[in-house]
This record gives sequence, C-alpha cells and structure tokens, in this order.
Amino acid sequence: MKLVPAFLRLVLGLAILVPASGASGQAFTPIKVPDASPEASVGQTIGVTEVRINYHRPAVNKREIWGKLVPYNEVWRAGANENTTISFSSDVTAGGQKLAAGTYGLHMLPTDKDWTVIFSNMASAWGSFSYDPKEDALRITVTPQPAEFQERLGYSFEDPTDTAAVLAMRWEKVKVAFPIGVDTPQLVLASIRRELRGLPRFSWQGWNQAAAYCLRANINLDEALQWSDRSLAINENFSNLRVKAGLIEKKGDVRAAEALRARSLPLATENEMNNYGYQLMGQKKMGEAIEAFKKNVKDRPASWNVYDSLAEAYATNGDKKLATDYYNKALSVAPESQKKRITDALAKLKA
Repeated sequence: MKLVPAFLRLVLGLAILVPASGASGQAFTPIKVPDASPEASVGQTIGVTEVRINYHRPAVNKREIWGKLVPYNEVWRAGANENTTISFSSDVTAGGQKLAAGTYGLHMLPTDKDWTVIFSNMASAWGSFSYDPKEDALRITVTPQPAEFQERLGYSFEDPTDTAAVLAMRWEKVKVAFPIGVDTPQLVLASIRRELRGLPRFSWQGWNQAAAYCLRANINLDEALQWSDRSLAINENFSNLRVKAGLIEKKGDVRAAEALRARSLPLATENEMNNYGYQLMGQKKMGEAIEAFKKNVKDRPASWNVYDSLAEAYATNGDKKLATDYYNKALSVAPESQKKRITDALAKLKA
C-alpha cells in the first residue's frame, strides 16, 4: 500500500476536524504559529547576475538524517515543505555546465558516496513528491564533504567574485557545494551596447564609462577606443583623456599614452587632481603624488582641502616638518567641521 506523506495526513486530518466555514458562514483562517521548518532565502550578486535560493530549514532534532530521515538513492527536495527553488537573472554555469536564466526546482539525490544535484524546470511543486526526471534542466554530480555540526539546514554563498561563487548546503555534519560561474564581462558588454543606444549616447560620460569598464576589465580594447573617441568628441577633459591613455598603453603605445596624460593635467578639476594624487599614493608613487598635490595648491590657493591633502602626502612620506606646515595652512582656512580632524593630525605628528 502506498503511504500518504506525513504533511498530507496532517492536512486531511485538519480538513475533517475543522469545518470550511464557521457558524457565521465566514471562511476559516488558520492561526499563524511558528513553522517547524522556517522559511528562508539567501541571495548573491555575481558581477551583475542575481542568484537567489528560497527554501525551508528543517532541524536535526536528535534524528539520524542521512540514509534515514533523508533516504539514500531517493530524490530529496533539498529542504522542507514545498520546492526549494534557485533563480538566476542571466545564463550561468553550474558545476561547469551551462544553465539558462530562470527559476528552477532544486533537488538532490543523496547516496553514501557521490550526490546528484538536480535543476528541474518544475519550480512550483510541493517538494519532490511529484518529481519527474523528464523535467530536468540539468544534473551535476558532487562529492559531499564532512562539516561541523549544523542543527538547521542552510545555504550560503562562498568566495564570491565578479564571475563566480560557490553555493554550499550544510546540514548535520554534511556539506554539499558546487561552483556557479557567470561570463560577467560579456554580459556587461551586451548591456553597455544596449545602453549606448539610449540616452547615455548623448553625453561624454556615457561613452567614457563604457570605455573605462573595458580598460579595467582589459577586454574589447578596439571598440573601447572608438567609445573613448566618441566621448572626447563631445567634451575633452581630464577623465576621458586618461581613459584613452590607458587604452592606448594597453595596446602598446606608451609614448602616445604619456602625451595624453600630460595633456589631461591642465584640464583637471580640484577633485580630479586630488583623487589622482591619492591614486598615486596608493601605487606607492609618493614623489609623483606630492607633485600632483603641489599643483593643486598652486592652482587653488584658497582651498583648505589642497593643503590638507599635501600635508597627508608629506606625512605619509615621513616629512613631519612640511606635513606640519601644510596642516597648519589647512587649519587656518578650514571649516569648523574639519578643524578637530586636522588638529588631531597635527598632534599625531608631534607625538
């Protein structure tokens, strides 16, 4: 005789004991009480791709889990109650195999050795009771790992980067994990090309942001140079000249890149020159950073911030005297909101 699942026995029992409507004819509304396997959700952005898992968290509750509560060699819902689901906002790879964007029912087939993780095109079923292998979108094989005891089942994302993350399920003393990969650069390029057909195409910033992404990612350099030229044609400035310089340098023309960088300096705003100085400091190019900050001081002698930045550069470089001189100049013209911070910096130099 086929056994009726426990949750169905409970539902059928309630249907017998509780009338569909009260004496007044109003529909019965069940009282909300804590779920034995509470609902949970966890998500992770990988580059520009959203990945999310919705599931319920059963407890060990002093039971023997693997091979008993969760039988071996039977498809399991990878959680409790209705389908555990996993969704991807764009195409991915799971365990190195391609999987299209969408929402899937997530099941697992445990054994005493390797497990099978199943992505089903049916995502709205109740658990695995109506699971049909003909609805599989993908199956991957994983090897479970021993783990520290965990009372309630849980999912987490480990080691996320712009292009990958590891999805891990932990319960009792078992961890089952597999990698999710995303071709983020190609997704971003496709998005950029679409966006440049809209309003961003009419501003220098739109073309420059597109070119700057390619520079950072070191991809699509030829097209990025075309985008950079479109930006420069609208408005030549410090930012887009330096992006083009970076692209040209990656293409191998160092001399032309240096000429563009030199051309950009007279066009820099106070903030741009300041940020450039800190960028050089981050690269440990202290001499060049100090020269950039000194140029800002020369061009904008009324700004407290240019003295403050130059003082910080001298302090970082170990020149306490010049750092003190420029912090004092900054203090003399700084707004009240900045004076305590500058005073503290001066006290630190004297310590």
